[in-house]
Amino acid sequence: MKLRTSVFFTAAAFAALLVPVRLTAQEPGTKPETQAPAAMQAAPAPVLGPHMTREEQIKYDWPWLGRFKEADLELGPPKPGEDRVVFMGDSITQGWHLDDSFPGKPYVNRGISGQTSPQMLLRFRQDVINLKPKVVIILAGTNDVAENTGPMTPEETEGNLMSMAELATANGIRVVLCSVLPSADFPWHRGLEPAPKIVALNAWIKNYAEEKGYVYVDYYSAMKDAQGGLPANLSHDGVHPLPAGYAIMAPLAEAGIEKALK
Repeated sequence: MKLRTSVFFTAAAFAALLVPVRLTAQEPGTKPETQAPAAMQAAPAPVLGPHMTREEQIKYDWPWLGRFKEADLELGPPKPGEDRVVFMGDSITQGWHLDDSFPGKPYVNRGISGQTSPQMLLRFRQDVINLKPKVVIILAGTNDVAENTGPMTPEETEGNLMSMAELATANGIRVVLCSVLPSADFPWHRGLEPAPKIVALNAWIKNYAEEKGYVYVDYYSAMKDAQGGLPANLSHDGVHPLPAGYAIMAPLAEAGIEKALK
């Protein structure tokens, strides 16, 4: 009997201990330190546009559609009889002062520094097709070889060039494909040995253009040095042309455009 009484009181005491614990756990916190924290407010995404930082652009607008969005809208459709040409490319195109090389010509620069061919492809409709040019001149591939957006196979670059050319053709835009400029090394990503890779890519571009009836513009042969790079008189860093480099490129591009318009 004593044993059962002892067990009863022990069990009752244990149950009594559990009751306040359960009640406490269910009661809402009243002290500041026990209240649930306020919901975290996500930082608003930046307005997409030409003045985004590099970090914002990569995170929120990988192809950087915001770079030329407003400029494209402001440009409007071509005037009657206007032979509009869009130059699509990377920093080599961006740094080209088309007004100086082609004064009075309705040529539109849509180059963005650092871009690879998949980024150009994603903005091709906005920055080329919607502008309704007669000709697009495509210069892409340097940053693919430089692995700016990660390692890429030659076939991936070729596929992106093919897609841009096919999109242009499907929309009645004549295509000019350009050779990648020579480079023996990239200052921002050294040791990739780009020279032979560029030679191989240019051979493919030339063959593809001939097969499809596109115009091919060969900057490479007119600008390379003995090491397959850009000489110092044409470039300050072995990648980006100086005015002397663009002076070589301009008549080649103009001849290609004229051929495409015929």
